[in-house]
Amino acid sequence: MAHSRRNPDAMIDYIDEYDQVVEVGIGHRADLARALAERGVSVTSTDVHDRDVPDGVAFVRDDIVDPDPSVYAGADAVYARNLPPELHRPALAAARAADADFLFTTLGGDQPAVPVERVTIEAGTLYVARGPPG
Repeated sequence: MAHSRRNPDAMIDYIDEYDQVVEVGIGHRADLARALAERGVSVTSTDVHDRDVPDGVAFVRDDIVDPDPSVYAGADAVYARNLPPELHRPALAAARAADADFLFTTLGGDQPAVPVERVTIEAGTLYVARGPPG
């Protein structure tokens, strides 16, 4: 289910191209998950702590360092915001195991710890690591 990009500088307009996504580490920032669900994207959010999520967003307590593969199975993309470098490889591994793309932003000047394509967005840089070839 592809949507036309209304604002190519916003992270949401890259993620809403996917039908089913998993957000790693939602924390207290549910605005993106809510907006994606409102656009018809199936969203599952995860965190190591129990979190309240908006209507239309599923929540699963999961640790990306030791993920439950069933949480990510069927996802077209896994995404995270302000993801620290030590979690880039585990999140990419979970996405690849599900044959999903991995999109993320980092905090401040942190550089990606995995191979990525860089996309400039309003909030800085969106890093995109594609699923495994073939």
